[in-house]
Amino acid sequence: MNTGAALRIGNASGFYGDRLTAWREMLDGGELDVLTGDYLAELTMLILGRDRMKDPATGYAKTFLRQLETVLGTAQERGVRLVSNAGGLNPAGLAEAIRALATRLGLWVTVAHVEGDDVKDRAAELGLGRPLTANAYLGAFGIAECLSAGADVVVTGRVTDASLVVGPGIARFGWTRDDLDALAGATVAGHVLECGAQATGGNFAFFTELPDGARRPGFPLAELHADGSAVITKHPGTGGAVTVETVTAQLLYEIGAPAYAGPDVVADFATIRLAPDGPDRVRVDGVRGTPPPQTVKVGVNVLGGFRNAMTFVLCGLRIEEKAALVRAQLEDALGPEGLEFALARTDRPDAADEPSASALLTVHVKDPDPKRAGRTFSQAAVELALASYPGLALTAPPGDAIPFGVFTGHAIPQGAVDHVAVLPDGTRRRIAPPDSPNMSKYPQSQDAPAGDSHADPQATIRAPLGALFGARSGDKGGDANIGVWARSDRAYEWLRAELTVERLKKLLPEAAPLRTERYELPNLRAVNFVIHGILGEGVAASTRFDPQGKALGEWLRSRMVDLPEELLSGEPLP
Repeated sequence: MNTGAALRIGNASGFYGDRLTAWREMLDGGELDVLTGDYLAELTMLILGRDRMKDPATGYAKTFLRQLETVLGTAQERGVRLVSNAGGLNPAGLAEAIRALATRLGLWVTVAHVEGDDVKDRAAELGLGRPLTANAYLGAFGIAECLSAGADVVVTGRVTDASLVVGPGIARFGWTRDDLDALAGATVAGHVLECGAQATGGNFAFFTELPDGARRPGFPLAELHADGSAVITKHPGTGGAVTVETVTAQLLYEIGAPAYAGPDVVADFATIRLAPDGPDRVRVDGVRGTPPPQTVKVGVNVLGGFRNAMTFVLCGLRIEEKAALVRAQLEDALGPEGLEFALARTDRPDAADEPSASALLTVHVKDPDPKRAGRTFSQAAVELALASYPGLALTAPPGDAIPFGVFTGHAIPQGAVDHVAVLPDGTRRRIAPPDSPNMSKYPQSQDAPAGDSHADPQATIRAPLGALFGARSGDKGGDANIGVWARSDRAYEWLRAELTVERLKKLLPEAAPLRTERYELPNLRAVNFVIHGILGEGVAASTRFDPQGKALGEWLRSRMVDLPEELLSGEPLP
């Protein structure tokens, strides 16, 4: 194993649509060995699938190619290698487009790609139906093969987000599949980097405490070491901050059980150690790894039909009755099938301005028929303008229906996936699957032990939960997670004992009927909840006010609870 200097890996994209200038900022901001970009969320695969239906030559993240045009020469000049999953559904097509771009720019750049994740053509034999897209989450060894063969740029299809960091680690330090702790440590570093500025103060619960108020957080980088440990930091002079809490927040994002399973390793998040390592530097070490499961996740998107929405403004008195009238009128005109009504009571009594006196009724429709979900629906809403409740107004003009997708996750044997690294010279190198056990030994959901509640009488103050605790939430298909962390050991004792599944469901009534799992992470002073089905059929099909569950954590933090007065001493209330 190579035990030389740390490998400096940066991130310049957390999703398809992230800051366009980030690649330039990261290359100009300081020393890097590798610069990565993550473009593939579950929703993105649906978007790329629709692109591919229109033009089979597309199916990759076009913005990456535009960004690359401004930085490819700089990266080559400075010896920074680029790794991205922007290949989406067509990594070979993106690799060829990059070669053409390099030729046009007068650059000699070696490009490789990783493929084999796309199993759509074999979906029926794998029991996946007839999807629009079906992609396995590949591991990091294909990326490593490409880098070891000298590639300056590596593009992939659907790999796990962390693989963009793990792959360069394998190539630099020579890790094998037996180096489980190192692979696990790199996986954790990759999970911290994968969402870009979320690790440096973006979407941070205590954003007002950051030096610049989170106005323009910089992008993160990891100094990765041969044992898999890392220091998370950012370039000097960039915004935001890297602290134990900003890293904790990102570690809790879109996770389930502490056993964080990937195709190369299961990283035990309960073993992560975080410690300050200087200004804007956090050391991450101690991570233990175990062999990966025999199966690999496959994300499947199918077209679910067509959808549309119209929002009515309800102002003044009798808000509930006005909403009921609209519902009755639209159901009479269209029939009730596929209609959903969501009333947001944003109004206040005796309001001093009209917006504060108004509520919003959003009506969604889903239907296999694009005509019924399109102009038939929106015209029915418009026709109520002079024939419904007093003060009727709509927030937008009528529009056509758009197709929506349904995302589901499946598991297939690792050996069923043809993971291939296509090297710069065209050589195709198959990546053998790991020889792995199953997942049965890993711990299941846990709630606070009976009798663990703080029964001793103590003075309390009615205050928002967020006065003491941070939270980060996100989506995984139709499920959502909420990770809640404490800012002190004493506060964690209260959190662990008091924030049970039952208590969570009382604070978030939408979760009351849903299966909810709870996991403790005392090393992070955190508990994590997974709420199954709260997002319905996934972000592309969800009609929730917050379809990706990104604000669930902030809703929870806003709920009023009885907090121990001693814990609130000196804490400003939100």
